[in-house]
Amino acid sequence: MGKQLIFFRHGKSDWEAPSGLDQDRPLAPRGIRAAQSMGKLLASLDFLPDHALTSPAVRARTTLALSRTAGNWSCTVEEVAALYEAHPQQVLGVIQGQSDRHQRILLVGHQPTWSETTSLLIGGGQVQIPTATLVCLDLQVDHWSQVQPGQAILLWLLPPKLLSPLLNQLDR
Repeated sequence: MGKQLIFFRHGKSDWEAPSGLDQDRPLAPRGIRAAQSMGKLLASLDFLPDHALTSPAVRARTTLALSRTAGNWSCTVEEVAALYEAHPQQVLGVIQGQSDRHQRILLVGHQPTWSETTSLLIGGGQVQIPTATLVCLDLQVDHWSQVQPGQAILLWLLPPKLLSPLLNQLDR
């Protein structure tokens, strides 16, 4: 059957964190709305993950929490420190270490890592992933440990700005 990855870039963040640390930056109001809308969108498409991994950054954890609540997802969640300020090879290592009981995994994280990792997995080219965008890759592997650069197929890339008319309907 193969495996699927969904990369989810965190929603638009506020540039001011109470602590002054990048990792503590919260979501801006626009990021909150987008996270909720994209969570509902995945649910309406019946394309929910069975496991989610998130960076420990506040904006990533909040994006996942809001999406899960809005879309009524029931997937398991794991916070992975290696997804914050990661390089694509680090993300690949995290992916390869996942349990094979999961078929579709969602990863919530950051730029430029998500664009670079997507490009690595699809074998090149340039991909830009705006805030709160979902990207789905299809992997023709039976085991996460088999995931290698250049073997993924880009199924879709859904930015909230492009989808705003549809997302507004979901929010009603």
